[in-house]
Amino acid sequence: MQLGPHLHFDGQCERAFRLYEQVLGGKIITMLTHEASPIAGQVPPEWRGKILHATLKVGGQTLMGADAPPDRYQRPQGFAVTIGIENPAEAERIFRALSENGTIQMPLQETFWATRFGMLVDRYGIPWMINCGKPA
Repeated sequence: MQLGPHLHFDGQCERAFRLYEQVLGGKIITMLTHEASPIAGQVPPEWRGKILHATLKVGGQTLMGADAPPDRYQRPQGFAVTIGIENPAEAERIFRALSENGTIQMPLQETFWATRFGMLVDRYGIPWMINCGKPA
């Protein structure tokens, strides 16, 4: 069994996944538009360039996403995509990049369980937690 997040966007999925690919050092495996799918004729012309399905591989992990139609999109809430990382400098780099033009909910800082921990909502509305645990 595999579990993995599937993120919904308000028309900015491609931009978000290009950023995540760059920041997280992953590789986009799939970036399927409505136009390139069998359902192209079932969506309005202005929606055909939007993403029907995107897949990003980061190490052995998979992040998926899509653009939700305007009548079905809801801002994400009640979850966060969590990144566990060992290197504090890398945690700081990722936090800085994802928080640019977003909202920092908890600054990246040392806690009783982590060398660095912080929470943010990125410019695309996706909540993230960055955790760099302390050595055992």
